[in-house]
Order: sequence, then structure tokens, then C-alpha cells
Amino acid sequence: MFISAALVSLTVALAQVGQVIAHGGVLSYSIGGQYYNGFVAYNTPTGQKTIQREWDTYNPITNPTDGSLSCNTNGANLGSGQLSATVAAGSKVIAYWNQWPHTIGPVMVYMAKCPSTCTSATASSLSWFKIDQAGLISGALPTGTWAQGQLVANNNSWTSTIPASLPAGEYMIRHELLAIHTSDQPQFYPECAQLKLTGGGSSSPSGSYLVKFPGAYSASDPGVTIDIYSQPTVTNYTIPGPAVWRG
Repeated sequence: MFISAALVSLTVALAQVGQVIAHGGVLSYSIGGQYYNGFVAYNTPTGQKTIQREWDTYNPITNPTDGSLSCNTNGANLGSGQLSATVAAGSKVIAYWNQWPHTIGPVMVYMAKCPSTCTSATASSLSWFKIDQAGLISGALPTGTWAQGQLVANNNSWTSTIPASLPAGEYMIRHELLAIHTSDQPQFYPECAQLKLTGGGSSSPSGSYLVKFPGAYSASDPGVTIDIYSQPTVTNYTIPGPAVWRG
């Protein structure tokens, strides 16, 4: 049977649309009042210029020890197209997601200090600290109000504040959604962008506030491997990862 190239192209395009609708990622940012486009997934990195690290798929990472968990697949810098946003410590960062379909699960935001330039840094080697998180806001696990529901209600966006006491320098910021609406496996959606922080203070996180990706989560964490539907009356949820460092 003859199948036209146009039909094949249409089939592939529709499959990608289905992936976008089912899953997602951060498409753009407002950082210190300045707007930045993100990386465009499913497109070649050649010619793209953005503060965001490359991410190639809207599909989730389902293994909490996956090597791509730091900045998604493949998390590489864009070479000459890699930019960094200059922003003052204490500024607000708004991440805009695609039309996010899930409303059950936590929202987490991390940062990491780059040893020199972030463009030359490998995300999995950085020490990450959490600056923001929210999980189950009210109600029971399967029917309550979650942070992801609030994200959806707020035009698919999430606003965080960079700690004002962080020293100036180059940092990565990592936004992550953990969708737990399925009973069989967690769905991690991490995205990273590069910042050049100005101003600031002299406080830096240490000890238990610092984690690696992968390494921060395990399948045995109660907030990672969880069947919310088998616990219809439970009203508490443990967000995975370290405590929030507030400076």
C-alpha cells in the first residue's frame, strides 16, 4: 500500500502534538521583569538562542535516578546560542509552562552555583539547593488542592523569589514538576536556565541543603512512589528532596 510522505509527516506531527498535550515543560520565563523565551523542544538546537538549557522531549522522566534528571534530556548547553539572564538577588522569577494538564503533585524550584561559568558547567555535577516548594495545599491526596492545580489556575505559571542573601555570581535555576496522578510511576519534569546574579549578600547553603541530580530522590521516598488513590482520606504529603533554603 502506498503511503504519501505528506501523510507520514502529518502522522508524526500529530504524535508530537499528542505528546505536548499529555506532558510538558517550561516554555518561557519572566526574570526580574524581563521576558525570555525558552528552548523549543523537538527542534534542532542549531540557531536557537536562549537562557534555557536544551531539552528534547515533553515526555516525563519516570526513574528518580535517571542520569537526565538534573536538566532533562539532554540538558546540554547551546554553545554560541547559550545565553544567561542578568538579574539582581531578591528578584522574582516566573516560569511559564505549556498548557499543563495535570493538577496533582508538587512544584519545586532549585538553584545551583556554577564553579566558573554556567555554560561550561555539567548540571549533574552541581550542588543544588531548593529555594521554593509547594505540595498538597488542602484536602485529601486524590481530591485536594495541589500546587500543580494552583499553577494551572495561575495561567500555567509559577512565581518564586531568588534569595536576597545569595552572593553574586553565575547560577542555574531548575524548575521541576512531579506529577503523581498515576498509581504506577512518578513523572518528573525538570527544566534549567542560566542566571548571572548581581548584588546579593554573603550567605550560601551548605550541608543537608545541598543535593545532586540524580541523587536527591529515590524510589523509596514516600513522596515519589505513592498511590494517592489507595489513600483517599490521607491529608498530608511529604515533598521529596531537601528542605527549602531561604537564606
